[in-house]
Amino acid sequence: MDLKYLQKLIKMLDSSDLAEIELEEEGTKIRLSKPRPKIYAHTASLPAPVQEAQQPVQTPAPKQEKPEKKEESNENLYEVRSPMVGTFYKSPSPDAEAYVKIGDSVKAGSTICIIEAMKLMNEIESEVSGKVVKMLVDNGTAVEYDQPLMLIAKE
Repeated sequence: MDLKYLQKLIKMLDSSDLAEIELEEEGTKIRLSKPRPKIYAHTASLPAPVQEAQQPVQTPAPKQEKPEKKEESNENLYEVRSPMVGTFYKSPSPDAEAYVKIGDSVKAGSTICIIEAMKLMNEIESEVSGKVVKMLVDNGTAVEYDQPLMLIAKE
């Protein structure tokens, strides 16, 4: 099966109300499913019993937290996301050089990693030109559909 065909199937599933698609083509079976929404239980807390105080109680002023500094503006960062469920690989083989490392410049259309799915090695290409600033997953890690893989500072 073609990577572009798989991406179309994923987009169709994502935009539909379906939870799962399963198909078989030329002896290859594919099953795509959306993650199930997480259900959170909300427990109400009971108010503490009111007691009469004989002397006024002073409460300290709340501390104001300083906002965290951002290393880079998020506007210029492109998040490379996994187009499928599989295993992330930085290089074409264990002894080969990684496609990209932090600090490398990439061009749109260049191969930046591989996702192995169903024993098929799918080359993932960059959709933007820029510089790799952060790797978000380790080599050999299982990844989910739409999981961020790396950040590229766009040119």
